[in-house]
Amino acid sequence: MLTDQQILRIPGPTPIPPSVQRAMTQPMIGHRGQSTSEMISDIRPKLQRVFGTKQEVMILTGSGTAGLETAVVNTVAPGEEVLVLVTGAFGERFAKICKAYGIQTHVFDVEWGLAVDPEAVKNFLVEHPEIKVVFSTFCETSTGVLNPIKELAAAIKEVSDALVIVDGVSCVAGTATEMDKWGIDVVVTGSQKAFMLPAGLSFIAASERAWKKIKANPQPRFYLDLKKHRDNILKDTTPFTPALSILFGLQQVLELLEEEGLEQVYARHHLMMKMTRAAFKALDIPLLASDKDASPTVTAVKPEDFDSEEFRKIMKNEFALEVAGGQQHLAKAIFRIGHMGYCSPADMLQAIAAMEIGLVKAGKKIELGKGIAAAQQVFLTEGKETK
Repeated sequence: MLTDQQILRIPGPTPIPPSVQRAMTQPMIGHRGQSTSEMISDIRPKLQRVFGTKQEVMILTGSGTAGLETAVVNTVAPGEEVLVLVTGAFGERFAKICKAYGIQTHVFDVEWGLAVDPEAVKNFLVEHPEIKVVFSTFCETSTGVLNPIKELAAAIKEVSDALVIVDGVSCVAGTATEMDKWGIDVVVTGSQKAFMLPAGLSFIAASERAWKKIKANPQPRFYLDLKKHRDNILKDTTPFTPALSILFGLQQVLELLEEEGLEQVYARHHLMMKMTRAAFKALDIPLLASDKDASPTVTAVKPEDFDSEEFRKIMKNEFALEVAGGQQHLAKAIFRIGHMGYCSPADMLQAIAAMEIGLVKAGKKIELGKGIAAAQQVFLTEGKETK
């Protein structure tokens, strides 16, 4: 085995395109100079298209969790009540952030592996009219579930004036995101997933309705103050020192997304999801999420008659191919396959073929080639969408 080879099929960090790697090795420039301002000026409208918004998308140096905390601290005023929709580990993270700030937090728990039901949330809000902000994940990375954010936002607005705030860390740039059309008030994402970059940047946009609340909010904040970030990005700069090397990479990533076309990017992700799901179904291995709730960026597999930890170890040792384990109570019960960002149907065919061998070595009785044949058939029947 090549000791320097690493095949990441985890839900982040994801592989980085060679042109992005090259962009990030550019010589350092002054972060207050004209070259940086020109780069930010080029980035701004392209980020807006990915978010589906006319609002400014702020760029923070910090991980996706910094973006989540920014959303909380800017939109929730002292004494207000919030609702957090928990469909997995990252919904729980939103709740933990809120509680860390002493915010009265209502938690709406959903069984892991299922998507949130917009009607049930609407009914909860009718019973709790004091709630001012609703937090939800778009793709719940820990379960491979894509929550119906468009329908959720519409249902919330039928009965409440609460802001709708969405963690899109593991799916923005990998699935259609229409912040303005869907009536979402804040969208947060990070650099290390479908954006094909190292961890270190978070991106956040807010609606006009959210900005009114942010400006009036007396909650103290400094580095995470969105008002500072918007005031500066309107001038093609940042309030604090940015991660310039990753910004170089971001500029190139956005160029790649525009070159492929966002609709084609999203079609590619959906195709890889369908190929992966078809393969495991053909091998008679259960999936955690239903077809209706499945995410186009990550698939959670739920083995019943082999050890997922042993399978993952075999994949890493034999093929230098990494898949992720589960989280919390699902730590050993599932494994998760990332198919987002710098990833193609050819990559998934490679991964599925290798995983069939790994399954056999882990003790799963399968017919070799059955999963890969199912994935190939999906590509033949649906692959034309990505041309």
